[in-house]
Amino acid sequence: MKGIVLAGGSGTRLYPMTVPVSKQLLPVGDKPMIYYPLSVLMLAGVRDILVIAKPADLPQFRLLLGDGTHLGLDISYAAQPEPRGIAEAFLIGADHIGGEPSALILGDNIFHGTAFSRLLRQETATVTGCTLFGYPVHDPERYGVGVTGPDGTLLDIEEKPSHPHSNRAVTGLYLYDHEVVDIVKNIRPSRRGELEITDVNRVYVARGRARLVDLGRGFAWLDAGTPEALLKASLYVQTMQERQGVRIACLEETALRMGYIDAAACHRLGAAMAGSDYGRYVMDIAEEFGA
Repeated sequence: MKGIVLAGGSGTRLYPMTVPVSKQLLPVGDKPMIYYPLSVLMLAGVRDILVIAKPADLPQFRLLLGDGTHLGLDISYAAQPEPRGIAEAFLIGADHIGGEPSALILGDNIFHGTAFSRLLRQETATVTGCTLFGYPVHDPERYGVGVTGPDGTLLDIEEKPSHPHSNRAVTGLYLYDHEVVDIVKNIRPSRRGELEITDVNRVYVARGRARLVDLGRGFAWLDAGTPEALLKASLYVQTMQERQGVRIACLEETALRMGYIDAAACHRLGAAMAGSDYGRYVMDIAEEFGA
């Protein structure tokens, strides 16, 4: 399965912070925001990943992540000059996907939960159409919400409904089979000229090949797209890390635990950042694995 992190857009809700820098490079807790969606793809077993961003931001992402080999990944980059909808990522990344199933995650979405890696690997191994992830919210009228049958089959997606039939918001993590690029090529842009991801999902719904996986108790889903949400996400990460002594979305640790790199390589990555608590944590983890 191929992965895409969509880190484009102007981040206008975070102005003036995002005037000089991409939203996905802002800190959430002790690490850049993009670490969180990237770690989700890694936990899902996805190692061939395309990062899509504004042309002006690509050098900073390359400086931060490189080609991914230090993490056992293959990271490439593509430009999205103007934000024209989430689904445009599949047109930009068509060559990267190459007819394989794909996982798309939004660059400002943060997921955290017990046994999340097991769930992700199970779902990526069994994609036969479209798999979305739903999270219960108290204000579903602000989101696209999924309505399902008893077996989890997705029956409808309601966009910001006045009278929602579900409280399960559709999150920014999407799994698709090999047909998604062709589907995107055939959907009509919205009045704003955007390719809407909901229109793509509704094609799968109409074909009876869409599922909604519930992320309920034991999971957290955060969208760090506003100043308030960014602060809340940082506080959540700080609180969980202080209580549990485990760093959320530590890419080096994830790569080690997933078997993408060995303990010696992990220790070298930590040593290069030994002046920080983050670097010392990475070295400690590597030593637990015998480095």
